[in-house]
Amino acid sequence: MSVGADPHERRTLGVLASLSGAVAVVAGAYGAHGASGVAAEWLKTGSHYQLIHAVAALVAIGRPAGRLAGWCFIGGGGLFAATLYAMAFGAPHWLGAVTPLGGMGLIIGWLALAVGAGRSR
Repeated sequence: MSVGADPHERRTLGVLASLSGAVAVVAGAYGAHGASGVAAEWLKTGSHYQLIHAVAALVAIGRPAGRLAGWCFIGGGGLFAATLYAMAFGAPHWLGAVTPLGGMGLIIGWLALAVGAGRSR
């Protein structure tokens, strides 16, 4: 998000990133203490990616191209993690085919930050 971005949108992104981090901690804790086998691995992987990108979204606020990056980190991280969490709780495994779409959102977020950094003075 650029420095001149809408304060309401900055606040919304900050709240969503913070809530995303909280969900990631809960999922990771459940994966570590309440799940086993492949379900525990899905919860661990989902929480790892979601937490990293929640923090990245918070850092992106105020950076060049941070608006796009922040939304990609929240949306992509949420989709990536949600599909893994859903499968961990019994959703059909074909849902795993959707997981890479979240990953693409994360990649786009990082590329947006790279472009923004390259264009900044």
